[in-house]
Amino acid sequence: MFMGDPKKQRKKYETPRFPWRTDVLQEELNLVGQYGLRNKRELWRHKTMLSKFRGIARSIIGTTPEDRRKMEMMLLKRLKKFSIIHETAVLDDVLDSTIEDILERRLQTIVFRKGLAKSIYQARQLTTHGHIAIGDRSVTIPGYLVPREEENLITYTPRSPLTNPNHPLRQTIAVVATTEAKIEETQVKEG
Repeated sequence: MFMGDPKKQRKKYETPRFPWRTDVLQEELNLVGQYGLRNKRELWRHKTMLSKFRGIARSIIGTTPEDRRKMEMMLLKRLKKFSIIHETAVLDDVLDSTIEDILERRLQTIVFRKGLAKSIYQARQLTTHGHIAIGDRSVTIPGYLVPREEENLITYTPRSPLTNPNHPLRQTIAVVATTEAKIEETQVKEG
Protein backbone atom coordinates (compact mmCIF):
# COMPACT_ATOMS: atom_id res chain seq x y z
CA MET A 1 0.00 0.00 0.00
CA PHE A 2 1.43 3.33 -1.06
CA MET A 3 -0.79 5.98 0.51
CA GLY A 4 -0.83 4.51 4.01
CA ASP A 5 -3.26 2.07 5.49
CA PRO A 6 -6.67 3.74 5.92
CA LYS A 7 -7.48 1.46 8.85
CA LYS A 8 -4.49 2.69 10.84
CA GLN A 9 -5.38 5.68 12.98
CA ARG A 10 -2.53 8.05 13.66
CA LYS A 11 -2.06 10.02 16.82
CA LYS A 12 -3.26 13.58 16.21
CA TYR A 13 -1.64 15.13 19.28
CA GLU A 14 1.67 15.52 21.05
CA THR A 15 1.90 15.12 24.80
CA PRO A 16 3.44 17.86 26.97
CA ARG A 17 7.23 17.95 27.14
CA PHE A 18 7.17 18.10 30.95
CA PRO A 19 3.99 16.23 31.94
CA TRP A 20 4.44 16.33 35.72
CA ARG A 21 5.14 20.02 36.27
CA THR A 22 2.57 21.43 38.66
CA ASP A 23 1.96 24.63 36.68
CA VAL A 24 1.39 22.68 33.43
CA LEU A 25 -0.99 20.26 35.14
CA GLN A 26 -2.93 23.11 36.78
CA GLU A 27 -3.20 25.08 33.53
CA GLU A 28 -4.42 22.01 31.62
CA LEU A 29 -6.94 21.16 34.33
CA ASN A 30 -8.30 24.73 34.28
CA LEU A 31 -8.72 24.65 30.48
CA VAL A 32 -10.37 21.22 30.56
CA GLY A 33 -12.87 22.48 33.14
CA GLN A 34 -13.45 25.88 31.58
CA TYR A 35 -14.16 24.51 28.10
CA GLY A 36 -15.83 21.24 29.17
CA LEU A 37 -13.36 18.95 27.43
CA ARG A 38 -13.74 15.20 27.89
CA ASN A 39 -10.06 14.61 28.63
CA LYS A 40 -6.64 16.15 28.16
CA ARG A 41 -6.18 14.46 24.79
CA GLU A 42 -8.75 16.87 23.34
CA LEU A 43 -6.74 19.77 24.73
CA TRP A 44 -3.47 18.31 23.42
CA ARG A 45 -4.98 17.88 19.95
CA HIS A 46 -5.87 21.58 19.79
CA LYS A 47 -2.48 22.57 21.24
CA THR A 48 -0.77 20.51 18.53
CA MET A 49 -2.92 22.20 15.88
CA LEU A 50 -1.89 25.62 17.22
CA SER A 51 1.75 24.53 17.32
CA LYS A 52 1.58 23.48 13.66
CA PHE A 53 0.06 26.83 12.65
CA ARG A 54 2.83 28.65 14.52
CA GLY A 55 5.48 26.42 12.92
CA ILE A 56 4.12 27.18 9.45
CA ALA A 57 4.15 30.91 10.28
CA ARG A 58 7.78 30.72 11.45
CA SER A 59 8.83 28.85 8.30
CA ILE A 60 7.02 31.42 6.13
CA ILE A 61 8.91 34.26 7.78
CA GLY A 62 12.19 32.68 6.68
CA THR A 63 11.28 32.33 2.98
CA THR A 64 11.86 34.69 0.06
CA PRO A 65 9.34 37.54 -0.43
CA GLU A 66 7.81 35.97 -3.59
CA ASP A 67 7.11 32.63 -1.91
CA ARG A 68 6.16 34.29 1.35
CA ARG A 69 3.27 36.33 -0.04
CA LYS A 70 1.40 33.31 -1.42
CA MET A 71 1.94 31.02 1.57
CA GLU A 72 1.15 33.80 4.05
CA MET A 73 -2.12 34.55 2.27
CA MET A 74 -3.13 30.86 2.34
CA LEU A 75 -2.40 30.48 6.07
CA LEU A 76 -4.14 33.72 7.05
CA LYS A 77 -7.17 32.86 4.91
CA ARG A 78 -7.55 29.51 6.66
CA LEU A 79 -7.25 30.99 10.15
CA LYS A 80 -9.61 33.88 9.33
CA LYS A 81 -12.18 31.39 8.02
CA PHE A 82 -12.41 29.92 11.53
CA SER A 83 -12.08 33.35 13.26
CA ILE A 84 -9.00 32.15 15.11
CA ILE A 85 -7.43 35.47 14.15
CA HIS A 86 -9.18 38.75 13.35
CA GLU A 87 -9.83 40.02 9.80
CA THR A 88 -6.97 42.53 9.70
CA ALA A 89 -4.41 40.10 11.16
CA VAL A 90 -0.89 39.71 9.84
CA LEU A 91 1.57 36.84 10.17
CA ASP A 92 2.83 38.04 13.57
CA ASP A 93 -0.72 37.63 14.96
CA VAL A 94 -0.53 33.90 14.18
CA LEU A 95 2.51 33.66 16.44
CA ASP A 96 0.63 35.56 19.18
CA SER A 97 -2.49 33.34 19.05
CA THR A 98 -3.29 31.22 22.10
CA ILE A 99 -4.99 27.90 22.76
CA GLU A 100 -8.09 29.78 23.96
CA ASP A 101 -8.50 31.25 20.46
CA ILE A 102 -8.97 27.73 19.09
CA LEU A 103 -11.04 26.42 22.03
CA GLU A 104 -13.49 29.32 21.61
CA ARG A 105 -14.25 28.12 18.06
CA ARG A 106 -15.39 24.62 19.12
CA LEU A 107 -19.07 23.82 18.55
CA GLN A 108 -19.54 22.96 22.23
CA THR A 109 -18.28 26.38 23.33
CA ILE A 110 -20.30 28.30 20.77
CA VAL A 111 -23.51 26.42 21.72
CA PHE A 112 -22.95 27.47 25.34
CA ARG A 113 -22.05 31.08 24.44
CA LYS A 114 -25.19 31.41 22.29
CA GLY A 115 -27.35 30.37 25.25
CA LEU A 116 -28.59 27.07 23.80
CA ALA A 117 -27.40 25.25 26.95
CA LYS A 118 -27.16 26.28 30.58
CA SER A 119 -23.61 24.94 31.09
CA ILE A 120 -20.63 24.01 28.96
CA TYR A 121 -21.14 20.36 29.93
CA GLN A 122 -24.77 20.43 28.89
CA ALA A 123 -23.68 21.93 25.57
CA ARG A 124 -21.47 18.88 25.06
CA GLN A 125 -24.31 16.53 25.95
CA LEU A 126 -26.81 18.23 23.65
CA THR A 127 -24.29 18.12 20.82
CA THR A 128 -23.39 14.44 21.20
CA HIS A 129 -27.05 13.45 21.52
CA GLY A 130 -27.91 15.09 18.21
CA HIS A 131 -29.93 18.10 19.42
CA ILE A 132 -27.68 20.69 17.73
CA ALA A 133 -27.71 21.49 14.02
CA ILE A 134 -25.67 23.78 11.80
CA GLY A 135 -28.02 24.90 9.07
CA ASP A 136 -29.94 21.80 8.00
CA ARG A 137 -27.41 19.16 9.11
CA SER A 138 -27.08 17.66 12.57
CA VAL A 139 -23.55 17.82 14.00
CA THR A 140 -22.70 15.46 16.85
CA ILE A 141 -19.02 16.35 17.31
CA PRO A 142 -18.42 18.79 20.20
CA GLY A 143 -14.86 19.49 19.00
CA TYR A 144 -15.96 20.56 15.51
CA LEU A 145 -14.30 23.89 14.67
CA VAL A 146 -17.06 26.19 13.46
CA PRO A 147 -16.26 28.45 10.49
CA ARG A 148 -17.36 32.07 10.83
CA GLU A 149 -20.10 31.80 8.18
CA GLU A 150 -21.69 28.80 9.97
CA GLU A 151 -21.73 30.41 13.42
CA ASN A 152 -25.11 32.12 12.91
CA LEU A 153 -26.68 28.89 11.61
CA ILE A 154 -26.33 26.99 14.90
CA THR A 155 -29.74 26.03 16.32
CA TYR A 156 -31.58 23.02 17.68
CA THR A 157 -32.29 20.26 15.16
CA PRO A 158 -35.88 20.30 13.80
CA ARG A 159 -36.53 16.78 15.15
CA SER A 160 -35.38 17.70 18.65
CA PRO A 161 -38.00 18.25 21.36
CA LEU A 162 -35.94 21.30 22.37
CA THR A 163 -37.31 23.27 19.42
CA ASN A 164 -40.45 23.79 21.52
CA PRO A 165 -39.91 26.99 23.56
CA ASN A 166 -42.05 25.52 26.38
CA HIS A 167 -39.72 22.54 26.87
CA PRO A 168 -38.61 22.39 30.54
CA LEU A 169 -34.93 22.55 29.60
CA ARG A 170 -35.49 25.70 27.55
CA GLN A 171 -37.33 27.23 30.51
CA THR A 172 -34.39 26.57 32.86
CA ILE A 173 -31.93 27.95 30.31
CA ALA A 174 -34.00 31.16 30.11
CA VAL A 175 -34.07 31.42 33.93
CA VAL A 176 -30.29 30.92 34.16
CA ALA A 177 -29.71 33.55 31.46
CA THR A 178 -31.87 36.18 33.18
CA THR A 179 -30.25 35.45 36.56
CA GLU A 180 -26.76 35.85 35.10
CA ALA A 181 -27.80 39.09 33.40
CA LYS A 182 -29.08 40.48 36.73
CA ILE A 183 -25.88 39.48 38.54
CA GLU A 184 -23.76 41.09 35.85
CA GLU A 185 -25.89 44.25 35.98
CA THR A 186 -25.46 44.59 39.76
CA GLN A 187 -21.70 44.04 39.46
CA VAL A 188 -21.49 46.84 36.89
CA LYS A 189 -23.45 49.20 39.18
CA GLU A 190 -21.28 48.34 42.22
CA GLY A 191 -17.97 48.38 40.28
